[in-house]
Amino acid sequence: MAAPGTTRRLVQYVVVRSDLVHTLAWPLGAVITQACHAATAAIHLNYDDPDTQEYLSELDSMHKVVLEAPDLASLSRLSETLIEKGVAHKLWVEQPENVPTCLALKPYPKETVHPLLRKFKLFK
Repeated sequence: MAAPGTTRRLVQYVVVRSDLVHTLAWPLGAVITQACHAATAAIHLNYDDPDTQEYLSELDSMHKVVLEAPDLASLSRLSETLIEKGVAHKLWVEQPENVPTCLALKPYPKETVHPLLRKFKLFK
């Protein structure tokens, strides 16, 4: 918890493969849907986590950051790194195609996970 008088910034990071739009020509709406699936799944899987509960208690001030991974390999490497570091996340794999499209972390204090995501740019 934050010290009295200070506010912790809880953030849910979502990392989406940019090649889905820019190389593979997926419709933007389909890619946004993938991010929504991953974010919802990460919240569901970590529903009882204290940070998740705090994040959900502030519905009008939830903070998400959507980043881009250039391709499948970089998304997979990120997921492996997060697993190694014990960072709770959901790698979304679109079915029935079995295509990893994005991942979402459970809500974390920004300073806890930002260093692991620093090399990824905002999705555009």
